[in-house]
Amino acid sequence: MVWGGISTRLRTPLYHVVGNLTGVHYQNEILQPLVVPALQAIGPRAILQDDNAPPHRSAAVNTFIQQARVNRMLWPANSPDLNPIEHMWDELCRRVQQHHPPPANLGQLLQWLQQEWNGVPRAFICNLIHSMRQRCVECLAHNGGHTRY
Repeated sequence: MVWGGISTRLRTPLYHVVGNLTGVHYQNEILQPLVVPALQAIGPRAILQDDNAPPHRSAAVNTFIQQARVNRMLWPANSPDLNPIEHMWDELCRRVQQHHPPPANLGQLLQWLQQEWNGVPRAFICNLIHSMRQRCVECLAHNGGHTRY
């Protein structure tokens, strides 16, 4: 598994998650070194959009988020996944699958993932992020059901 963050202004490096992602791991290996500096670079209006995965909502992570003064988007417990990062993962997968032959080992796969992650055009990412308003409008119009996104 890899983790990455995107915004209209920057993207984090990919982080290779080894084993299960715990709240402590998420805080120490992702939030502190990657997310907080990225949000600070974006500015005071930056908002973290994560989901309700257990590591993201652990007590330790919630305390850290508050202490670091991170603005976090709130998600209802049973919400559809509207996060634009999901479409970024799809694009990344398509790009890596174009490599032939397939990667020979994990190291090569991770190298290709980072290379392709860096190669996704900024305009593609901006379009994903700017589509959030319409995603929410459609989700509400469909009472939380299936949308074209």
